[in-house]
Amino acid sequence: MKVSRRLVTYSVLLLIAIAAMVWLRNYTIRSGGEPLEERDLSEILASGELNVVTDYNSIGYFVSGDTVQGFQLEMMQALESEWGIRVNLFLENSLEDNVNGLHEQRYDLIARSIPVNTELREQVAFTIPITLNKQVLVQRKAEFNEGVEPIRQHLNLAKKVIHVASNSPAILRLDNLSHEIGDTIFIVEDPTYEVEQLVMMVAAGDIDFTVCDEKVALQLIHTLPEIDTETDISFTQLESWAVRAGSPVLLDSLNSWLTRFRETKAFQRLHEKYYGAVG
Repeated sequence: MKVSRRLVTYSVLLLIAIAAMVWLRNYTIRSGGEPLEERDLSEILASGELNVVTDYNSIGYFVSGDTVQGFQLEMMQALESEWGIRVNLFLENSLEDNVNGLHEQRYDLIARSIPVNTELREQVAFTIPITLNKQVLVQRKAEFNEGVEPIRQHLNLAKKVIHVASNSPAILRLDNLSHEIGDTIFIVEDPTYEVEQLVMMVAAGDIDFTVCDEKVALQLIHTLPEIDTETDISFTQLESWAVRAGSPVLLDSLNSWLTRFRETKAFQRLHEKYYGAVG
């Protein structure tokens, strides 16, 4: 029952976020299909606003009681204070939609934990790394899975069905893993649920496997004791923010600020609060 209630709550919040993004999309469409002017740092500073998109999860941005919290939220608050501009923060969980919104100039910055890979480098420009993370297999512990022990060897994923959110960054890694083990891993892209909802479905026994960022998974373990997250799917990866390739001054300015801010005690406290001590 606890998992079901959390799933309903999460779904309602996600629907609210989707509705807000539909409104934003309709509001910002230009009549006549006129080309968009390139928006770099000078245009952003002149407008006094930076449009940022992030995703809703247990670390980056979430609601706790009547308070909004999150690593990405507090990073944006620090940037807002430093640059003296207003940060408009939007929620949209699909990374593909984030990238599309970036190119359509609905957003200036994607501020979420994005694993840096060759495929995404062709679409966006990455900032310097902000965090380290890795992807883990989420499955049930034996005592919650009729005594079936969790999978520990990648070879045992052959012919298994793994559910992931549509356009998840995990898909590329699972495809590569399938080649590495020389067998098929069946990937089901879920168009409705995001990663944390899929983790809840694993805990409830609705599906057997999903893939999740380790840091998010470790947060979810506290409320979902059914799940096992000890099997790595990827090596430790660099995670960064992303901007348009056509915004080089914005990229340089963000990198400069991140380089300075990461050396401060404020960043160390923030990182420890959501990820643990800086390694």
